[in-house]
Amino acid sequence: MRVVSGIKPTGNLHLGNYLGAVKQWVAMQDQIQSQGGETMYFIADLHGLTEWIPPAELRANTIEMTATLVAAGIDPERSILFNQTRVPQHSELSWLLNNVARVGWLNRMTQFKDKAGKNREGASVGLYDYPVLMAADVLLYNATHVPVGEDQKQHLELARDIATKFNADYETELFTLPAPLVSQAAPRIMSLRDAGAKMSKSNPSEQSVVKLIDTDEVIADKFRRAKTDPDLLPETWEELEGRAEARNLVTIFAALADRTTADVVAEYAGKGFGQFKPALADLAVATLGPIRDEMTRLLADPGAIDAILERGADRARDLAAPQLRAAQQAMGLLA
Repeated sequence: MRVVSGIKPTGNLHLGNYLGAVKQWVAMQDQIQSQGGETMYFIADLHGLTEWIPPAELRANTIEMTATLVAAGIDPERSILFNQTRVPQHSELSWLLNNVARVGWLNRMTQFKDKAGKNREGASVGLYDYPVLMAADVLLYNATHVPVGEDQKQHLELARDIATKFNADYETELFTLPAPLVSQAAPRIMSLRDAGAKMSKSNPSEQSVVKLIDTDEVIADKFRRAKTDPDLLPETWEELEGRAEARNLVTIFAALADRTTADVVAEYAGKGFGQFKPALADLAVATLGPIRDEMTRLLADPGAIDAILERGADRARDLAAPQLRAAQQAMGLLA
């Protein structure tokens, strides 16, 4: 079993990023490896180019994302951790697969329509074509499983279609068809000021988002000021229907504590947010504080982070090179 997953390098990571992706990767590393499997995680810096970003910012985001993953518990000795650019086989295989994928398949990709909006003619070719690079990202390593959220299932289906067509066209069994690994635990974290919107660093209100670099005092203050309602917590999770802010805070508590929302509601049933929010603040500080401190330590030595990425890339290239060469041979590009 080989699990491969990538994450775009973004700066100023927040609680939603941690609970929705990073924490899931750490749990997956432990679970998959306990079953004798292998985990590969990469910083998708090539995907970061689909929309223009200042070069210095992209570079800094790649370093910050790597530091965050390591600080949160991704062990570069146990998992293969690298960034795409250091493994050129990603780009090379993507071009080969471009000649297997069909335009009609890409036209059905809903994320391009969402991201390009009304400016489709002005969008980059990379934004249109990046699902093929995503296919190369996983087919290059014969991934057996790929973690996906609901918004990425379509892209994994495309990867399977491309692999199937390649294998049929060139009469080979080169590419493994990856299966989705859907996590039921990844929560959707909403703004602390408006539970109708996702937690986002682009929100103009600093009080709406808990950043991983926030101090203990700032984290606690944001939770104490989080928007709630005057009612007490009920006995069951179902009774929180229609109370978006309350559900969001309970969801965050449960995710941080590795508990179910039903369990958290049962513990605090009949209590008000005057009691619940300080407990949540203490839990968040205890969880995020050590990650922030380790992140800060790692970011003080960017050269050491570069070394981590290069060691991971060495291991990834060892796996990628023979797979790319086999694809080239199958297509008649090499003897």
